[in-house]
Amino acid sequence: MIGASRIEKYRRQLAEAPNYERWKAAALELDYLEGNVEWKEENPSDLYHYELIYDRLTHLRDYHQNRDYERLKRALREGLHHDLGNMGNTALYSRSRVGTKHLIETYITQVCESLDFLCDHPVPNFSLEEKLRFFRDTLTSYGRPALLLSGGASLGTFHLGVIKALWERGLLPQTIAGSSAGAIMAGILGTHTDAELPDLFNPETQHLKAWKWNGLLKGINGQGLMDQKQLMANLRANMGEYTFEEAFDRTGRSINISVSPVRVNQKPRLLCGYTSPYLLVWSAALASAAVPGIFPPVTLMKKDLNGSILPYMARLKFVDGSVVSDLPVERLMHLYDVNFTIVSQSNPHVVPFLNRRGQDEKLSLMNLPMHAIKAEIQFHGRGAFDYLRKRVRPELLRQVSGQLYTIMAQRYSGDITIAPHYRWRHFTRMLSNPSPEFVREMMLEGERATWPKISMIRSHAKISKTLERCIGRVKDQMHNRRGELRLVSRAE
Repeated sequence: MIGASRIEKYRRQLAEAPNYERWKAAALELDYLEGNVEWKEENPSDLYHYELIYDRLTHLRDYHQNRDYERLKRALREGLHHDLGNMGNTALYSRSRVGTKHLIETYITQVCESLDFLCDHPVPNFSLEEKLRFFRDTLTSYGRPALLLSGGASLGTFHLGVIKALWERGLLPQTIAGSSAGAIMAGILGTHTDAELPDLFNPETQHLKAWKWNGLLKGINGQGLMDQKQLMANLRANMGEYTFEEAFDRTGRSINISVSPVRVNQKPRLLCGYTSPYLLVWSAALASAAVPGIFPPVTLMKKDLNGSILPYMARLKFVDGSVVSDLPVERLMHLYDVNFTIVSQSNPHVVPFLNRRGQDEKLSLMNLPMHAIKAEIQFHGRGAFDYLRKRVRPELLRQVSGQLYTIMAQRYSGDITIAPHYRWRHFTRMLSNPSPEFVREMMLEGERATWPKISMIRSHAKISKTLERCIGRVKDQMHNRRGELRLVSRAE
């Protein structure tokens, strides 16, 4: 009875934790009381290939300790593989609330220590140019994580809590993608440096007035129920006048924004520094947030050679990116070698259908009928709307059927999916300007939903983040060396 009461006490603390430190303290106590500490210390398990990981760890340690740098380089270059030995298996992170098998954590730590050593210390026959090529090639081979932010109107402020939780733990991916409300959050994040992020997490300093009622008549006439000029002013105040290229140079973050075409003979696009370097970030976010009926379609804007703002492909207009491509996973894989996706999902029409395995719920015989019903609804709904979008008349109904088909046919989850627990009052605030109190509430909801995922995210992201930092430090060393050479040549 005493043990049960203590477990209940810490579960309450877990649910009500105001920050990660308090959450982690309660989670560690629960891991101890529930016997998960012993489970983490035991290497053998049929959930992963523990012999393979043990062998890799032993070799890396030996090469590092014996200063056998050539073998250490080769072992890292050819042996680093995403999800080695199935160490990313979701089941390895659902038993314990903090951490996973000690062997996996030790292996990842050893890999990162070896990479940092090769980066920061002189190594015979390993020039800075060779180091840069080594780390770049290894990162390309290993892959990197991406954070994808869904739509959700004002409920998208949930994403701020997810971003904050990842940033505070040093796990915020360099590649950020978003659609609709998620595009706004991606644009704001991608135009703010790390030094500016604390202000981003303070609702009192944010520009929150994005919604302004436009009138029912204007909505019927195609001008949108909401005033797009108000939203545009909000986005420009929050993002500045940066292009995708300028934003990356400023922050080192790759912004990716999904937009959908108005014309049927155009395909959805992912706007980013690779595909549209001179496009204004706020313009892309405005288009991605143009929900049909709520806001009118948008002509994208760019900067020319002189820095003047002018239309980009003036004949084309774009709307809400979540209609066709809420989560552009495949495109990100091709552009950035993404191998692991963290999805912050706040869309109110999606969250109720998410399978929350690995979070709070378990797939059991008790809830199996509900999962089966949801799957049947999605399957038959896709079939019905696919038929209607190809054959039905009038044109308006055909277009609506096409949008509903794409909504139901999309994938809305990632390797890790972080989602809120909505209550009815949340839905009533979707199309209104969020107050600072509401933003704080949604941010805390986002943080609490992220904290249980930190261990799994760290296992997937720590090595790639270390490789990214190594590339940055080697570039700095090369820049400093060139500066020293210039000083010497001037002295001579």
